[in-house]
Amino acid sequence: MNYTADSVWTDCLSFIKDNIKPQAYKTWFEPIKPVKLSGEALTIQVPSKFFYEWLEEHYIKLLRVALVRQLGNDAKLIYDVKMENNYSSNRPQIVKIPSSNRDPLKPQKGTVTLESDKREIRNPFIIPGLQKVKIESQLNPSYNFANFVEGDSNRLARSAGMAVSNKPGGTSFNPLLIYGGVGLGKTHLVHAIGVKIKDKYPDKTVLYISSDKFSQQYIDSVRSNTRNDFIHFYQMIDVLIIDDVQFFSGKSGTQDVFFHIFNHLHQNGKQVILSSDKAPVDMQDIEQRLLSRFKWGLSAELQAPDYETRLTILKNRLYRDGVEMPDEIITYIAKNIKSNVRELEGVIISMIAQASFNRKEFSLDLAKQIVDKFVKNTKKEVSVDFIQKEVSKYFDMDVATLQSKTRKRNIVQARQLAMYFAKRLTKTSLASIGNQIGQRDHATVLHACKTVDNLTETDKQFKKYVDDLMKKLTF
Repeated sequence: MNYTADSVWTDCLSFIKDNIKPQAYKTWFEPIKPVKLSGEALTIQVPSKFFYEWLEEHYIKLLRVALVRQLGNDAKLIYDVKMENNYSSNRPQIVKIPSSNRDPLKPQKGTVTLESDKREIRNPFIIPGLQKVKIESQLNPSYNFANFVEGDSNRLARSAGMAVSNKPGGTSFNPLLIYGGVGLGKTHLVHAIGVKIKDKYPDKTVLYISSDKFSQQYIDSVRSNTRNDFIHFYQMIDVLIIDDVQFFSGKSGTQDVFFHIFNHLHQNGKQVILSSDKAPVDMQDIEQRLLSRFKWGLSAELQAPDYETRLTILKNRLYRDGVEMPDEIITYIAKNIKSNVRELEGVIISMIAQASFNRKEFSLDLAKQIVDKFVKNTKKEVSVDFIQKEVSKYFDMDVATLQSKTRKRNIVQARQLAMYFAKRLTKTSLASIGNQIGQRDHATVLHACKTVDNLTETDKQFKKYVDDLMKKLTF
């Protein structure tokens, strides 16, 4: 008998149809088209990469049995992925159908099916029972580029944000990941990007959402059996902004569903913008396949603002609030609040409140009282620069020597100690630590930390170095 791609696939479908629910068959198998048969290899065309990944994840065992019945144990399945913008992948996905001792017809735990594509997709932002409305961006217009002060600490991130705003989905900054410590302006910047895109491209669907809210919506969709509505809703977004993506950590279901959403958006030229308090390399309990997606575009760090930037931030805030304050007070605040932008603005708000409620004029004494409270209530933060200076001083060398390329044992150990303490005592990313300590990469920092841990356990003199430096850096 002469087999053709059509005849083999028709026989496979007959078997598959008898072993899954009608709705699942209609959704996941009717759209598939047989392309060609070459020996034991059957090529089928699927509508999207997401479609291919779903088949692989949920129906591979069923496909294996169907193909082995028709083509024998050496059967291969080749996916020709037809992308949503109507061109096919030049590199079909080849999958050899593996043998297995498991029962391939046993229902797979967690498998869900889509309902007809003709019905309306449920909007997870709409409360049940209320009338459906247009998707709102959830953006805060007060967070914009006009009041985001540029400085050396944020120039790369701000410039990348502007580029994305001007051409969403059309730059190499996709995804754009903004990361940095608490209160450095991550949320402000991602809102500003979204606001500018909405102004420039009013027809684009822009959506901002926190990672916690995204996770809760996903959980709700599973409970209400609308998981696929949830996926399709987010696949319709032109610009998706997710804040604090590090909170996906350990949430395997949320990570899985976001992986599929991300792939769909990225493949179709949609823009993804993320924020995190960590660089991708430092994120824990995030699947590698998702981390690799985060690294596709640009990861831009926001660092603590320098003195000039802090001064400008304070003056801008006072100008927006219509408040006049003596320069000596502004200077004092800028010199003494160094950790983040949120605390700078907090001091200004407290100053205005105190002066207003107590009917007092702004004074340096009042500023000192408020700044002292902020400093006392803020955990002491040690900078990488401070650590390098203290370690260099301890080993009687200058910072340039510490950062040099020399392989002398005493200098290498000093450099490794600086990296070790920078990782332990600061929130700086490994990549940034390495860059600041002699232009090394994050792998060098990891190696240094492991070396210090090992030497601390085996070398008494080295342990004394660690103990002495810890006291100097934290007291």
